[in-house]
Amino acid sequence: MTPNGHAGWVILPMPPAGAIRSVGSMDLAVFAGILSTGLFAMSYLPMLVKAARTKDLSSYSLGNLAITNVGNVVYSLYVFSLPFGPIWFLHLFYLVACGLMFAWFLHYGGTWRRFVTRRREALKAPAACPPDLAAVP
Repeated sequence: MTPNGHAGWVILPMPPAGAIRSVGSMDLAVFAGILSTGLFAMSYLPMLVKAARTKDLSSYSLGNLAITNVGNVVYSLYVFSLPFGPIWFLHLFYLVACGLMFAWFLHYGGTWRRFVTRRREALKAPAACPPDLAAVP
């Protein structure tokens, strides 16, 4: 109890190692990490296959892909400071997948490439002359 009569923090002991979390010789948390890594990777594969096959990345934005890659690089500082485990494989997969999408977006084109192409074409096209000045010799 605190001096004003309210209950303070209560520290509960951790259960003994292996009491609840063990499944045979494999830790349940590690098993869940391996399973979720596989599921997340499988959910990304159709997107990667479609982007590689069609080379159509027009539904992606340069800003989103760039921020995702910067975020993944910064997050790598945290992930790779953790002990080796399934999270490393999941994060490596995300790094590669997001890096590929960004590279393909820049290479195959997306909304940014179409914008740049249209802008170049507009600058190359001759300026339209107003009709009243076209008749002047």
